[in-house]
Amino acid sequence: MISHHAALIYVMVMVSAADGDMTDAELRMIGEIVSFLPVFRDYDPGLLLNTTGTCAEFLDSDDGLERSLGVIKASLPVRLRETAYALACDVAAADGAPHPEVMRLLELFRHRLDIDRLVAAAIERGARARFATEE
Repeated sequence: MISHHAALIYVMVMVSAADGDMTDAELRMIGEIVSFLPVFRDYDPGLLLNTTGTCAEFLDSDDGLERSLGVIKASLPVRLRETAYALACDVAAADGAPHPEVMRLLELFRHRLDIDRLVAAAIERGARARFATEE
């Protein structure tokens, strides 16, 4: 198991890396989330680079995606699973319209974390609204 902080960061890193390109906008969003949200209040932001690196190594291992999903679920209290999904959606939305790989990963998170479909739809819509642009 990992800390709930690391599990939330793993979720964000996985979404950012899902399309094979971790953009500056996505990395900036992860940093902003960690520095702003109350769930990270007792997390040392100096550990962020190490946590993201550990996640990347974990994903590169055999069966990394499946193992990562299992570790995330085991490490997150039920009350933070919707938070994890919301963070995933925010990172996905930070870079514009998500790639199909990102959408598939969001679906895996939704199922693995037992997020109700209506709750997930509301979270997704909220992320799209927060990151909408005039264009």
